[in-house]
Amino acid sequence: MSRAEQKALTRQRILEGSGRAFRKGGYAGTGVDALAKEAGVTSGAFYVHFDSKGDVFRESLRQGMDDLRRGVLHFQSEHGRAWWPAFVRFYLNAKRTCDLSESCTLQTLPTEVARSDQESRAAFEVALREVAQTVVDGPASPRAPRNLEAACSALASLVGAVTLARAVGSPTFADQIANAAESALLGSVRPR
Repeated sequence: MSRAEQKALTRQRILEGSGRAFRKGGYAGTGVDALAKEAGVTSGAFYVHFDSKGDVFRESLRQGMDDLRRGVLHFQSEHGRAWWPAFVRFYLNAKRTCDLSESCTLQTLPTEVARSDQESRAAFEVALREVAQTVVDGPASPRAPRNLEAACSALASLVGAVTLARAVGSPTFADQIANAAESALLGSVRPR
């Protein structure tokens, strides 16, 4: 492996580790040492690839949102006309029960972004618009949003339901929250 390839792999490892750490501990609760440790590198190696914690936050934010966009595209290509109900059910189940470090950037980081600098907010806005547009541009699917406003509303409903369900102590109540959101987003659309 060339030095350039090794450097690119290390940078990617730092980005992935930082994304996990930020999703789990937030921006303020995660220092450079913790980011480096999560990636399996030294703090010195971290600074070879990123100038600051803010730089890696923005980049991991972009990468996490792009992962979501690619996930939407995956559901669109794999589920055809049933992609939207399949995506909603996946998000309300898998993304609310997985480890917080593996959860969705859209669900875990917006409050961190709101407290951050203008550059991070602008990066998040661009990425959110891209995800919402990907939803709108998808194939026809029962109850799928057909304009940007509806897509943002649906994404907000998914994020809110997952956030509330993660925050309650009762698994029964968490299921009720997820089921209510599914009903609101899909109505009587049945799994196929």
